[in-house]
Amino acid sequence: MKTVHHWIDGKSVEGTSGEYGPVTDPATGAVTTRVAFASVEEVDAAVAAARAAFATWRGSSLAARTAVLFRYRALLDAHRDELAALITAEHGKVHSDALGEVARGLEIVELACGITTQLKGELSTEVSGRVDVASIRQPLGVVAGITPFNFPAMVPMWMFPLAVACGNTFVLKPSEKDPSPAIRLAELAAEAGLPDGVLNVVNGDRTAVDRLLEHPDVAAVSFVGSTPIARHIHTTASAHGKRVQALGGAKNHMLVLPDADLDAAADAAVSAAYGSAGERCMAISAVVAVGDTGDELVAKIRERAEKIKIGPGDDPTSEMGPLITRAHRDKVASYVHGAAAQGAEVVLDGTGFTVEGYEDGHWIGLSLLDRVPVGADAYREEIFGPVLCVLRAETYEEGVALINASPWGNGTAIFTRDGGAARRFQLEVEAGMVGVNVPIPVPVGYHSFGGWKHSLFGDHHVYGNDGVHFYTRGKVVTTRWPDPQDGGVDLGFPSHR
Repeated sequence: MKTVHHWIDGKSVEGTSGEYGPVTDPATGAVTTRVAFASVEEVDAAVAAARAAFATWRGSSLAARTAVLFRYRALLDAHRDELAALITAEHGKVHSDALGEVARGLEIVELACGITTQLKGELSTEVSGRVDVASIRQPLGVVAGITPFNFPAMVPMWMFPLAVACGNTFVLKPSEKDPSPAIRLAELAAEAGLPDGVLNVVNGDRTAVDRLLEHPDVAAVSFVGSTPIARHIHTTASAHGKRVQALGGAKNHMLVLPDADLDAAADAAVSAAYGSAGERCMAISAVVAVGDTGDELVAKIRERAEKIKIGPGDDPTSEMGPLITRAHRDKVASYVHGAAAQGAEVVLDGTGFTVEGYEDGHWIGLSLLDRVPVGADAYREEIFGPVLCVLRAETYEEGVALINASPWGNGTAIFTRDGGAARRFQLEVEAGMVGVNVPIPVPVGYHSFGGWKHSLFGDHHVYGNDGVHFYTRGKVVTTRWPDPQDGGVDLGFPSHR
């Protein structure tokens, strides 16, 4: 059986803890790989390698760093299909979706290739007699990233390329459920010429995570995952004096106004709710139908959902794959099973779905719940699966109030032909990312990604300008050089002239 080890100081390092976790093929349910779980000592070794590399890497020229990143971008482009195949094998998403994940990660590598413009400082001359003031940004040191199972290549690429471009070194702890893409990303970075120790990967569970959160040589922690764990990451790492960006869960809403193009809204709802089997923090999991649009919209969503082809991710005809684990599949199904008793109308129940020849896979079909009460578990909790809730609102104001009452504020969307309503919505809704007739408003790489409320702990969003600011710290330098004709020493403050 294949074993996934760690990547420390530029090479593969076998695990020594004696503890391993299973990695399954979600389409078959078979354990295909085992992943070594790092001990505290192994995490310490990775941090030590990163700390040693930082001494040199921080002083490398911007030209040298970007040269590595340009080569890395070319290698990632050449290995798109290979990376996508690794994602499909361990996560289960269909190949086209996996290719899209790699492409979105590449956007941030491209942003990092242009880091020279992002790191430009500011200069004010003659703020006083022969006094200049400059603002510069410098790297933090060793930074860590803890990433989720649902995007095993993209989310790591949201973090470490920008961090190392800024002059930091990095320790990545990917999900133990699908670790192979992260290791391959590290191997390709080494092939591109990234010096040993600049990027390290340790696999594991809470032991590895907690050690990174408390390690005195880790200056900052980036995290993407569920809200409870994001809160723990933020609380623990902050208590140890670290800078933290922790992105949590979501319950993303799509508000559909009576004037909307309902065919376009239905297409968007199906794509955004069921794409990647709903295992996306930006998935639309709640549609709020305003006025008398609900019945027709639900009918259109159902018509489209019933045509989605579900099957193994490596089958080019499949449009949706299985869920990551059997336990997660059962948890998602429980929300559908309990929906009717809590007042929802079950329009589609996908919990009994299976695929012929793959009966042991982690399969679930598409579920659609209508007239869902706000107190129902299916609405109150993040499901992270292909379950779409439809709620009803009489007015625009009622719909926005419903959305704003949610404890999450990751992303949201409005479907309308009314520019005035769209403008009001983007200003009034309490969410970090807003789409207008765009169901999944994930920003491009040069704008930052992040939510509000319980969807984000910390001040900085991921990538974009926020990412650069997170991975650097500002310094202001005030300089006065005496003119050669000056003489003597003045111990007072410079006079303003």
